[in-house]
Amino acid sequence: MNDGVTFALPKGRVLSAAARLLGRAGIDTAVLLGPDDRRLLIELPDGNRVLLVKPSDVPTYVEHGVADVGIAGRDTLEEQARDLYEPVDLGIGACRLVVAQARDRSAPLERGMALRVATKYPNLARRHYLARGIDPEIIELFGSVELGAITGLADQIVDLVESGETLRQNGLVELETVMDVTSRLIVHPASLKLRHQRIAALIEAVRAVTSATDARKATGT
Repeated sequence: MNDGVTFALPKGRVLSAAARLLGRAGIDTAVLLGPDDRRLLIELPDGNRVLLVKPSDVPTYVEHGVADVGIAGRDTLEEQARDLYEPVDLGIGACRLVVAQARDRSAPLERGMALRVATKYPNLARRHYLARGIDPEIIELFGSVELGAITGLADQIVDLVESGETLRQNGLVELETVMDVTSRLIVHPASLKLRHQRIAALIEAVRAVTSATDARKATGT
């Protein structure tokens, strides 16, 4: 039986940082850092393998046991509320989930008011507004959420930002941060139980790398 670990990793902006971090933890991820590769399932030289999936699908592959371990953003994990073990905050893929609206919209929020909100995060958005006494009409979008506020489809949006430049260039302003987001190591509970020694060793290696990185940042080295 192959003792390798199956990883579900997100395609896109976090992949390179995730591959480098796993490489420092002893996983041979060099192939993930090479030229553009269209394969979705990659066998690594060390006997492990990687599934490259849409970021929002990572928890699904791990929860169903197709992957033992994955890397997913806090936003995705809290939106989906999967039954997963999250042992390490990796500190990569840092961004923010924010509320924004058109710059020329000035109506203040009031408890009980009617409000339309466009977002890819219906659960997180509803929870945020309900805590403020507002039960919004959620308009779920899967593309450029900013367009919801630009066109008047929605009064406000809840979306991820890094620098906020896209909002500014489209005449939108941030109102508040719903949550700070970084990527987490996630583990299928059954994998941790049935392959405890192998998975626990991986978790500790990743935790050591993350702690070392945090220490370097703290000392400016």
